Amino acid sequence: MAENNSKHTSYRIDVPKEFEDVFSHFYYSENKSNENITKTLLPSFQTILIFSFGTSILFEKKQNLQIILDKYLILGPIKYAFQYSLPANSEILVVNFKNDAFYRLFGRSFVSENLTIHHDELFYNDCFTAMWSELKKENDTNNRVNYILDLCRQHLSQRTSLAEQLSNFKELTSDPIKTIADRHNKTIRTIQMHHKKYFGYSAKEFNRYQRFLRALNLIQKITANGLKMDWFEVIFECGYYDQSHLIRDFKYYFNLSPSQYLKIQQNICNPVT
Repeated sequence: MAENNSKHTSYRIDVPKEFEDVFSHFYYSENKSNENITKTLLPSFQTILIFSFGTSILFEKKQNLQIILDKYLILGPIKYAFQYSLPANSEILVVNFKNDAFYRLFGRSFVSENLTIHHDELFYNDCFTAMWSELKKENDTNNRVNYILDLCRQHLSQRTSLAEQLSNFKELTSDPIKTIADRHNKTIRTIQMHHKKYFGYSAKEFNRYQRFLRALNLIQKITANGLKMDWFEVIFECGYYDQSHLIRDFKYYFNLSPSQYLKIQQNICNPVT
């Protein structure tokens, strides 16, 4: 979603081919208006690193948990939708990591449902504060992105064999955890733990999200073509048992009903597409 006018600028920045397995994209947004701009970010199961160069940003997660960002913030893997507000004179650059890329670059992934790292905490403080300080010196967004890409070239570690197989598993009718466990003569529990370690979420969680994402994409296609919404088509095409099953996923990821989602669809940002 790109917005460009004299008061609010936001756009996606694609990454070079050499980094296509590391980042999905970068995202830049700046608010020069006198009003708050509120957005809802779709769950992506990615870890995102956000740098702020202006007025502090407010994030609101589940159960009314509020997080204030004034330098940097790490969120992820993002399993639920959340709102964020861009006040006047705010400016952010968002780094969207794919799969195990955050683990490969910084040596760990986040596995807690509510784990967030910001500049007040000791963990990673020197690393990310130094990054923020260097990025703050630059006024050009492309130069900031290139700085991050150069760091990646220097410090990104090779993907492990297990992470490679888990990331690239394409056998739709097979269970990736069981299949890979059998291949390596390891227990299912061992492979599950590796999956959580590298990606920050379980394969079961991700499969559920993928089904929900298919539903969202179908809904978007239907509404974009000006067609009447047929919820039973969504249920059938995306593999849901019934309407209550679909509603549960909307409540789980968005805390909204499907009809409520339709009303605010235009204000929801999908970091994956």
